[in-house]
Formats: sequence, C-alpha cells, structure tokens
Amino acid sequence: MPRPAACLFDLDGLLLDTEPLHAEAWQRAASHFGRPLNPDELLALRGRRRHDCADQVLAWMAASASSDPPSREALLAVRQPIAEALLIQAPPIPGAAELVQRCAELNLPMALATSSSRAAVNLKAGPHPWLDHIRVRVHGDDPQLQRGKPAPDVFLLAAARLGVAPERCWAFEDSPSGVRAAHAAGCQVHVLAPAHLSDGQRRQLYPHTERFLTSLHEVVDKLNTSG
Repeated sequence: MPRPAACLFDLDGLLLDTEPLHAEAWQRAASHFGRPLNPDELLALRGRRRHDCADQVLAWMAASASSDPPSREALLAVRQPIAEALLIQAPPIPGAAELVQRCAELNLPMALATSSSRAAVNLKAGPHPWLDHIRVRVHGDDPQLQRGKPAPDVFLLAAARLGVAPERCWAFEDSPSGVRAAHAAGCQVHVLAPAHLSDGQRRQLYPHTERFLTSLHEVVDKLNTSG
C-alpha cells in the first residue's frame, strides 16, 4: 500500500482520550437542567462543535415534557467549567504519539481537523508536546470554516492548507459525524470506532467504511512497510 500524500487527524477520541470526559460534562450539564442523556444521545454528540452539541441537547430537552430548556448560554455556563476541569487530564490514545512522531520522521504532511475551538485545543494539548508536530490546524471556530462535521468543510480546508488533494489524504476519525465528514470530503478514511460497539453497530453507525482500526499502532506498521 503506498503512503498517503498527507494525514488529517481528528483530535478528540482519536489522538486524545477525551470523549468519555466530554460525555461526562454534557451529562452533568444536561442533568443539572433535569434531562439526563442516554448512551445513544451521548454518542451522537461525538465529533461535533460545542455550539452544535449544545443546540442538539437543547432540542432533546425541548422534545421532553419533563424539562424546560435553558438558553444555550446557560447550558454552556454549566458545562464549560466541568469540561475544562476534566479535559486537562485527558491521556493520549494508545499509539497516537508514536503515529504522529512517525509521520514527522517521514516528513509526511499532517493537519488537525477538529471540531474543538482553538482555546479548547490549546487546553487539551498543553500536556502533550508531541502534538506540536501537527502545525497545520483547522479548529471548530476557524473563521474560514463555514460548517461543522458532518459537513466535509473541516477536511477540505485542512487538505487545502496542506496543498494536497483530499482523495490523496488519509483521514483518521472515531465519531460517526466525523467519518461522514471525511467520506464526503473524498478522503481515504480510517476509523477507530469505540471499542464497546458490536460489528452490527459499527456497520450501522459507520456505513461505507472499509478501514476499521483496532489500534493506531496498526497505522504505524502500515507506514513502516509502505513506500
């Protein structure tokens, strides 16, 4: 298998193990307003921009007779301090640091294609200097980003900033919305799905996906054996 022209990385749940922490923050904030979230709803929030997640949670609250939705600002005012206290503790996903380091050694162009804001990325990345190898970054609040995942914009913009056609890029994702975005951009998509999902759930949540990973170490091995 030939090496890609570039690698485009999601951050949350792909390079850093933040998704359980994000889920806890959304759960605690939603429960504060009387509407706990179920596991399917928490999964649906993965990979999306903060304001898009907040709007989705508010829509679920509005559809529930048991709660009176707050404003987006009020919801985020509860959620953000919880998230910031949790996310600073996020460890790397196994194999993530090795993968980024190997791409750097191979001079393989890399970009971050994340729904997280610049400030949130700086907070989470602070304890992980290996992420400094990824210098090109598209954040969820990037002024040139018109639409968040599952729209393809973040991957198209990341590829454009690297000067590489999207179809020549390997895109790495973990969330259903992110995978849809990467497919729509035309990338070659590698999916690190949550380990608890069954084969049937993976096929349902990630249609048209052929490259499922059990570990990012697999990609390091691919890069070492490809030319």
